[in-house]
Amino acid sequence: MHRIGFLCDSVLCLCEKRWTAVSGGRGKETGEGLDLYSYLCVSLLFSALWGQATPQCPDSCHCAWDTATVLCSNAGLREIPEGIPPETVSLHLERNYIRNIPESAFNHLVHLRDLYLSHNRIDSLSSGALRHLGPDLRLLDLSHNQLRQASKEDFGSTRAKTRLYHNPWHCDCTLQELMETLNLEPETVNGIICESSVRGVGEGSRWEDPGSLGEHAGQPLVKLLDSGVNFCSLQRKTTDVAMLVTMFVWFFMVIVYVVYYVRQNQAEARRHLEYLKSLPSPRKTPTEADTLSTGF
Repeated sequence: MHRIGFLCDSVLCLCEKRWTAVSGGRGKETGEGLDLYSYLCVSLLFSALWGQATPQCPDSCHCAWDTATVLCSNAGLREIPEGIPPETVSLHLERNYIRNIPESAFNHLVHLRDLYLSHNRIDSLSSGALRHLGPDLRLLDLSHNQLRQASKEDFGSTRAKTRLYHNPWHCDCTLQELMETLNLEPETVNGIICESSVRGVGEGSRWEDPGSLGEHAGQPLVKLLDSGVNFCSLQRKTTDVAMLVTMFVWFFMVIVYVVYYVRQNQAEARRHLEYLKSLPSPRKTPTEADTLSTGF
């Protein structure tokens, strides 16, 4: 605001000087000169104000002010650009090299309706990065990225149509709860494939086959859920079995310790008894024997 005021004062001062210089002339030419300089001064003033009031477009991006669209596609970006105008309605960030989304990346975009983040390298979402998107958001495109895990807390209460296909998802209870919460785009929902999945109870030990991707790897998540697969139930069963195994191991260790302790005490008692037996028995002195005989 200070810059705008200073610029306006400068323009007005220049116009006043020109006005005085022209009005010092005589005749018809003076009136024509005044009209010309009045028009030039007003145009210059409006140009200065418009240049200061128009929002700046981020580097490597193109802005269409008439549609409030910011185009940053194929710009070689490695992070969310700064200086995105708060009036932005449609933001295109697809086909870049962005890896993560900071928490405050879109906090100021209260009018955002379309957010395109496809064909990047996003492998993580900061807590709350998408939770602060406005209620006007109608499309969220996160397809063709490197996302493996996400939770419903990361997305908040958004009801935007969401694209999550072509990501290397790890299917577990957390992802299942997310799928049940989001408004997934019906045309692309079958493209959400489990690259790996949580291990069931009968799939053996983790230590036996650490490279296993799980029983449901390579299958569409939605079809698995429709067929009755419940990753939350599998996870609870796996947890219960793990707890039982842990309790058994601890119980076994306690028994082993008790047996060892008892045997150790028995051995100590036996050695002590043998030591007492090995000691010579005390003999009576003659004086004591005479005293006893006299007494009888």
